[in-house]
Amino acid sequence: MTSETTNPESVRQKVREGYSAIARQGGSCCGPAKSCCGSGNAHAVATGVGYDEAELAALPDGANMGLSCGNPTAIAELKPGEVVVDLGSGGGFDVFIAARKVGPEGRAIGIDMTPDMLTKARKNAVTFKQKAGLDNVEFRLGEIEHLPVADNSVDVIISNCVINLSPDKPQVWREMARVLKPGGRVAVSDIALLRPLPPTVASMVEALVGCVAGAVLASETERMAKEAGLVDIELIEKQGYIDAMTDWNDPLFRKIAESLPAGTTMGEFVTSIEVSARKA
Repeated sequence: MTSETTNPESVRQKVREGYSAIARQGGSCCGPAKSCCGSGNAHAVATGVGYDEAELAALPDGANMGLSCGNPTAIAELKPGEVVVDLGSGGGFDVFIAARKVGPEGRAIGIDMTPDMLTKARKNAVTFKQKAGLDNVEFRLGEIEHLPVADNSVDVIISNCVINLSPDKPQVWREMARVLKPGGRVAVSDIALLRPLPPTVASMVEALVGCVAGAVLASETERMAKEAGLVDIELIEKQGYIDAMTDWNDPLFRKIAESLPAGTTMGEFVTSIEVSARKA
C-alpha cells in the first residue's frame, strides 16, 4: 500500500480534504452532488438504511448528505434526558435526529475533525433550533481518537460510517469506553471487510475516503471493542446495503469496483455492520 493510505497523518489529511470538499460543495471529493460513502441521492441512501420519512422531513436542509451506511439512532434506543455523542458528525444528520429523541432535558453532541463540516453543522443547528424548538445540540472540533469529552459523562455513543476512516481504531474504541458512563451504550454503523482487499484497491486513496480501504474484518471490530473493556457486544452484518450501493452507481464506488479482480463484486469484499455494546 502507498504511504497515503498507511501513514496515520496522511490518512487523516486525505480524509479531511475529502470531507471538506463535501461540506463546501454539497458534493464529494469525487464529483458534484455525490458523497464519499454513499450515493448522490442522499434521500435514497437514508431510506435505504432505515431512516423513516418523518425523521428526514424534520431535518434542516443540507444536514443529510448521503453519508450513512446504517441507522445508529435506531439501535441506540435513546431515551429522554440522555447525553449522546456522535463520532464524525458531519453536517449534523444523526445529531439532530438524536436531539429530538433525548428531548429538552437531554444533550446531543457532534464531534468532527473537519472545520468545514463544523461550520456547516453549526449553521444547520440554527435552523434546527428554529424548526424543532430545541436548544440541546452542540458541535465540537476534535479527532475521534482524542474526544473532547470528559470521562464517564456520556450515556450513549453513536457513529455512522466513520470509524473505518480512523488510522487508529483501537484508540477510538478505548476513547468510547473512557467517556461512557458505567452502563453507557454504543450504537455504531460502519463498513467491515468480509475478506482482505486486493492490494490494488487497498492502496487507492479513493477507496480510503470511500470507506472501503480503511475497513477491517468484522471480527477485528469485535476484538477491539472487547479489548477496550466493552461488554454485551453484538455485531450484525447488513449485506443488502453494499448491493444497493452498486445499484446506485456512485462514481467513486464504480471506480473501486472496476479495480476489483475480474468476476468479483464489492459485496464479496465488504459489508455494512451494526455494532451494539455497553460499558460494564
